[in-house]
Amino acid sequence: MNLRDLRYLVALADHRHFGRAAAACFVSQPTLSTQVRKLEEELGVTLIERAPRKVMLTPIGAQVADRARRIVADVEQMKELARRSMDPEAGSIRLGLFPTLGPYLLPHAVPLLRERFPQLEMLLVEEKSDVLLSRLRDGRLDAAILALPVDADTLHAEFLFEEPFLLAVSDRHPLASRERLSLQELSSQKLLLLEDGHCMREQALDVCRLSGAGEHAEFRATSLETLRQMVAANVGVTLLPTLATKPPVAPSPHLKLIDFSDSRPTRRIALVWRRSSAMHAFLEEFAGVLRELPQALFEPDAA
Repeated sequence: MNLRDLRYLVALADHRHFGRAAAACFVSQPTLSTQVRKLEEELGVTLIERAPRKVMLTPIGAQVADRARRIVADVEQMKELARRSMDPEAGSIRLGLFPTLGPYLLPHAVPLLRERFPQLEMLLVEEKSDVLLSRLRDGRLDAAILALPVDADTLHAEFLFEEPFLLAVSDRHPLASRERLSLQELSSQKLLLLEDGHCMREQALDVCRLSGAGEHAEFRATSLETLRQMVAANVGVTLLPTLATKPPVAPSPHLKLIDFSDSRPTRRIALVWRRSSAMHAFLEEFAGVLRELPQALFEPDAA
């Protein structure tokens, strides 16, 4: 048994397909298949159920794959620790972001990070928050930018910023003439929301519960941009995070943004990493750079 064989098993567990797993490991399919079979022979158990069109892990195979994943992650951590002891700011960082933040934060954050860490390679992954947390825990990500709270004893969260929400309405909506409104005035509205799995959906539902607003149950969007277009077409109203209203995002000509006069709803954003990470000191510095983002980015400018 060697580390290479464990990597093959982990890839097979992730992709559930010999061809895709082999491609991910940059080896031929027969090579990967042979080595996994040798691993089975060495352990004396069947790890894989082989079917013509799919691969499934046996119960013991799933357990072995989980342990193999942790071993591979630990080895990567050791390599990272050794490399960063020589040059803490070189190398790469595998950074996760969720879809309703990444496209709007990165244009502002990446230039600052490149200026501070010119040798750093950033490998960016955009996924829903639960996927990012899973990859963070099992070592496939070094850190993730997530909305608080994050419920995990094994993770460290470094607060970055608080971002207000604005109410977005069509310029034909009765509220379009308002510059501000109270949260309670949403009680007569039904909000367009994202589909299940988006953390921003849960944040918007919290606002609905506080204000007495309802959900526009006939429609659920897959992206923030879909919500924006549906609101511009006067299908309904929604909440937009402030960063999603700032350049380089182009203004929507038929969209009106309204700030809240009291109890402004916000989301709190943090950089999250494993407490056991060898990159702890570097990630604290990385978070410090992100906290240098201009405060104006998080100040609503409703018009």
